[in-house]
Amino acid sequence: MTRKITAHLFHSLNDVVEHPDRWQFDGFGAEEGELMGEMLASTTDTIIGRKLWQEWSEYWPQADDPFAQWINPVRKHVLSSTLSADLPWNSVLVSGDPVSYIRELREQGKGDISVAGGIETVRSLFLAGLVDELTLTTHPVVAAEGRRLFDEHAPLTRLRLLRAVQTEAGNAILTYTLRPGSEADGGDTPAE
Repeated sequence: MTRKITAHLFHSLNDVVEHPDRWQFDGFGAEEGELMGEMLASTTDTIIGRKLWQEWSEYWPQADDPFAQWINPVRKHVLSSTLSADLPWNSVLVSGDPVSYIRELREQGKGDISVAGGIETVRSLFLAGLVDELTLTTHPVVAAEGRRLFDEHAPLTRLRLLRAVQTEAGNAILTYTLRPGSEADGGDTPAE
């Protein structure tokens, strides 16, 4: 049985996904936390880029909140061409072709697989057709600056809306999948 691969990002109205801590802090309530917990409950593995893994591995092992209780024991598959093979924090180095690795990973084991990030990792795996569900928690804010999920180099890509939830905080939690026949051709392969 093929495992489901998901990704979830906080998102501004102008498609900024970088540093959501700068603009979503007053718009994340109990309802958002509960929905996020439901999405992560069946996840046993996560794919993560090197930069985000390094940042998170310094903070989350010492934290004690609901996200820490999920991220610390979950198996982390780290996409990197520069890290050494011995990684702490229940992590596995993915140093070869990440697309082949992820295709093999989804055919073995149990539970869902999440793509935690970074931005390029989520973008390239989604455009490669490896992310079954992309969830964007869209906050009613225009971010002053930051990287966007899809830039001007993204191919024409058609999505299909799977679910839409409006929260009391005014966010729209939208879950998409690639529409069959989309022109997305795989994008760039993530290395970091």
